[in-house]
Amino acid sequence: MLLLTVIAPVAKSRPIPQQARAAAFKRARSLNNGISISWLEQTWAENSLPQNALKKPDFLLLKKLGFKSIRLPAAFTSFSPATTAQLFTYVDKVVEQCHTYGFRLVIDYHYGSLNDNNYLTETPRIIDLWLKIAKRYKNASHDNLFFEIYNEPPHISPKVWRDAAYNIVTAIRKIDKQRTLIVGASNYNSIYELSRFERLAEDNIIYTFHFYEPFFFTHQGASWVGDQVATTGVSFPYNAENFPALNPQAKNTAGKSNYHMYPRDGNEQSINDKLLIVKNWALKYDVPVICGEYGVYNKYADTDSRCRYIKAVRKALKKLDIPGMIWDYNSNFSLFNGSPAIENLPLCMKDAISSAQ
Repeated sequence: MLLLTVIAPVAKSRPIPQQARAAAFKRARSLNNGISISWLEQTWAENSLPQNALKKPDFLLLKKLGFKSIRLPAAFTSFSPATTAQLFTYVDKVVEQCHTYGFRLVIDYHYGSLNDNNYLTETPRIIDLWLKIAKRYKNASHDNLFFEIYNEPPHISPKVWRDAAYNIVTAIRKIDKQRTLIVGASNYNSIYELSRFERLAEDNIIYTFHFYEPFFFTHQGASWVGDQVATTGVSFPYNAENFPALNPQAKNTAGKSNYHMYPRDGNEQSINDKLLIVKNWALKYDVPVICGEYGVYNKYADTDSRCRYIKAVRKALKKLDIPGMIWDYNSNFSLFNGSPAIENLPLCMKDAISSAQ
């Protein structure tokens, strides 16, 4: 078993390797106008992996819409052993396709099971997988391929997660010293946890966060979240004339307080203010940040509200010089009304994703 290292706080007098830090900033900017592809993280659809594979028309469509980078969530540890081997061949193909069509690619370790109770045994397993990935893609361009070490660390002790992250990064560095790595904070890449996070003693890192504020709007009706988002028919921005009644299922949940806060939170200014929290943290530590996910669950949110929200977030990110990657291309947060195709892209969404490029 690998021994985990408990890390000391970053020394304030520590010299800054300017070259590594500059590379991280430059590469972070190159990931702007990105999008996640929901395919290899869909563990419930193992048998349909070949049918769902990205094809030439997908890359051409993404190119036409102005996207420049792709985030590929992959549930490496959630598939059966036989399928995991096949999974690597699919990732190989995406790496090759991104090179062919001129996209930068983020390989994201998705659906981990790390928690406060198992981190001493689970972190070495994560490291073992990253060593395989790092060896497999060691010769890939450092400017075009990125590793996101762990998607959405859960409700876990910030210290435990920081120590785990440090050990994962350190292990990857033994194989690949120049790859830019992407690291987020606990509580599912929370902006608030990131604002309390002390950067790692490593300079070639981009820090990521996920932005779904206000959650009351972006996840309305999402069954996997629970009763707190049971209230549907919520528009963006807040409009008193069409604001729905609170769903009774949400009365004893956080959804009740979020309901009453929405008149204050459901607007562009609130989005700007919350993203400013991240920007101020990045300036404090002089590190690059990226919004690794933002989007709207599209089953219940009306099209115009989805468009207005995406446009507002992109506008705010551009104002703060924070690169962003939309969630997602082809699943239940898709930009399209229907399967990905130019004719299924609402005109307002076309305007939203082109307005802040």
